[in-house]
Amino acid sequence: MVKNRHAQDGGESIPAVAFTAPAGRPAGVEVLTLAELRDRADACALAVPHRPDFHHLLVVDSGHLRHTVDFRKYELAANDWMWVRPGQVHHFGNLSGAEGRLVLFESGFLDPATAAAARLEDWFGPAVHHPEGEEAQAVDSALRHLHQEFGALRGLPLEMHIEVLRHLLAVLVLRAARLSAPAGGTRGARGARDGRRAPDDGSGGGNGSSGGSGDGHEGDGVCEASETFLRFRDAVERGFTRSRRVADYARTLGYSPRTLSRASAAATGVGAKEFIDRRVVLEAKRLLAHGDQTAARIAVRLGFADAANFAKFFQHRTGSTPISFRTEVRGPA
Repeated sequence: MVKNRHAQDGGESIPAVAFTAPAGRPAGVEVLTLAELRDRADACALAVPHRPDFHHLLVVDSGHLRHTVDFRKYELAANDWMWVRPGQVHHFGNLSGAEGRLVLFESGFLDPATAAAARLEDWFGPAVHHPEGEEAQAVDSALRHLHQEFGALRGLPLEMHIEVLRHLLAVLVLRAARLSAPAGGTRGARGARDGRRAPDDGSGGGNGSSGGSGDGHEGDGVCEASETFLRFRDAVERGFTRSRRVADYARTLGYSPRTLSRASAAATGVGAKEFIDRRVVLEAKRLLAHGDQTAARIAVRLGFADAANFAKFFQHRTGSTPISFRTEVRGPA
């Protein structure tokens, strides 16, 4: 199913996970039940924060499942859907209390038109949804068809079987991309059904995502995001470790800083500079919480001149020093 790997430069502190196709199955996609996941995977490994480079699309059929995505805790119940994108740091809770189905797939398995329509590269939306009525039936039907087809070649040549899976997965992700009523919290406080935020787990992390805006921003407006914002967002994801200046992105993209700020505010509720800084804070929190690199090493990775500048930036943004944050989020040794 998956295979751990280490960064080539030896500097990666969060376990990276690459997609590996099951034996005898087409590369790029896998469909399995949570029962199969329990049987095949190491529960301890699943409970450790990791950063896969492929999508997780999960639905809970019964019971309850706890899952943490970028410092945001979720408690999923029956009919809840979760979409974890490549690059997000997440980990499973106890899998014994839930049954459900899980689709793992690489972005490149789908054709570019489907990827664009489903906004596979859009890391900013809410992770959890609770679809209702016809919407729930449609997405569940798409998953059941994909799962059924994945389990049997049905006499088709492998190349044709792969194309069938590609088309069925396209239907599923297009349906899933349209899910409404984001579920944003711990269900014990009426959580996912009324879209309230989950309380932070002590990290102050809010709802980050791989390219996400990080602290306390769901990115709900991205459904109607402008092309200007989408280009800005992608540029930030590629360059936030090199520059935190709006002017640099404006020059690269051919816009004015004011235009980028307006586009960012319209899509996310925060200006361009805030958007960039939140992305940097999210990555800093990931590295501090899930690895053992020094603050000085993290400062270098994130493009700061030195550890002192990084510490000043981090404390201003979070109210905590990097070391205090690491101690708080990990708890007593």
